[in-house]
Amino acid sequence: MSLVLGIETSCDETSAAVVEDGKKVLSNIVSSQIDIHNKYGGVVPELACRRHIEIINPIVAEAVDKANIKFADINAVAVTNGPGLIGALLVGASFGKALSYSLNIPLIPVNHLEAHIFAIGLEISAMPFPFVCLLVSGGHTSLYLVKDYGRYEELGRTYDDAAGEAYDKVAKMLNLGYPGGPVIDKLALKGNPNAFNFPRAIKDSLDFSFSGLKTAVMEYVKGMKVSGLEEKINLSDISASFQQAVVDVLVSKAISSARKNGSKHIVIAGGVAANSQLRRELKEKAAKEGIDVHIPSQVYCTDNAAMIAGIGYQKLIRNKIAELDLNPQAGLSLSDW
Repeated sequence: MSLVLGIETSCDETSAAVVEDGKKVLSNIVSSQIDIHNKYGGVVPELACRRHIEIINPIVAEAVDKANIKFADINAVAVTNGPGLIGALLVGASFGKALSYSLNIPLIPVNHLEAHIFAIGLEISAMPFPFVCLLVSGGHTSLYLVKDYGRYEELGRTYDDAAGEAYDKVAKMLNLGYPGGPVIDKLALKGNPNAFNFPRAIKDSLDFSFSGLKTAVMEYVKGMKVSGLEEKINLSDISASFQQAVVDVLVSKAISSARKNGSKHIVIAGGVAANSQLRRELKEKAAKEGIDVHIPSQVYCTDNAAMIAGIGYQKLIRNKIAELDLNPQAGLSLSDW
């Protein structure tokens, strides 16, 4: 039995978790900073880093206590070393280094994107290699062919805004608060997805672009305000039409990727994977193609340390260990296994 302590501090969640043998989640403590960043309409890096420093010690202690173990029982500590906010990454990595040194246990570097890809591994018996992964979050929107642990082929990526970033920016335009994903998803349930014909960009490839969609929403809102019709803006219809445009593109490209690569499995990962419409439509349309869709529970879609510990175990048994001079990298690529 191997107990891995995972630490995640890449952005605005401070999280620690204990996972047994890469599968059994004994604890997963997540402290969100939404209340801190909400009034700014997005993450303020300096505030995020300060908050990580303030609470990482009690969060890790709580994770160990809830797992009903002692620090001496931990076999390795896995830390997010990129990509993310460099100051935030330094907090988690430094804490992990201190634990590694004081407990004389291995330090395992984990790529945040890789952890998202394999988060589903916490809930299924075996990863369905090879599979297509649609990775959608606030900072990343990409398609990968995942052949095995550490073996990835990028099939498509966004040229500008990530899907989650577009949600946040549109929500800010509409004064809906932060983060934008959950509130737009909720409003969309009451709106007409065909009220506005917002653009679907780059239809002839597996790459993404959401900047034009974001701009189309902005121009409509601006036009209504200039015409003195601001009170007639239907937030539910805009949300539904915007979300339909995003989901149409994500679903069609994910299915197309699986079809072109002969894969019968699609995994969705990242914060936007929690979107109810995306989950529903991808499952429905993929089923018609004979493709199975694997989606993590919502708690494992957003940033969390259980996914860090889970993939950390896979790296541990492959002896992918870091030295104590590990330096986090804000722009770490997925190829850095």
